[in-house]
Amino acid sequence: QVQLVESGGGLVQAGDSLRLSCAVAGRSISTYTMGWFRQAPGKEREFVGGINTWRSRSTYYADSVNGRFTIFRDTAKNTVYLLVNSLKPEDTAVYYCAADEYGRDRSRYGADYGYWGQGTRVTVSS
Repeated sequence: QVQLVESGGGLVQAGDSLRLSCAVAGRSISTYTMGWFRQAPGKEREFVGGINTWRSRSTYYADSVNGRFTIFRDTAKNTVYLLVNSLKPEDTAVYYCAADEYGRDRSRYGADYGYWGQGTRVTVSS
């Protein structure tokens, strides 16, 4: 069984940075497309960014994060990270990582991801 556990969220001030982690158990992350999503209070869940499987290992992001977010992975730790810089109050949300076991290239749709973590909350004060 595949399990995803996020960590690293918290209360920060605008302009700060955070590193969110997604530890995966049950299967190597190299075979998955891994995605990060977020859901702000009262809003729909939105795609933030993703990293493809070992075939391409390329990353891709939503336009809204505008170069402030970086995704990378440590295969030895079987963990994917989301580094978020220059945080803004509008980045306040619960952040989720997700895994697409079919390894679809550049997947941005939540329906493509079969495994999800429980989320980690990020609150950015102004």
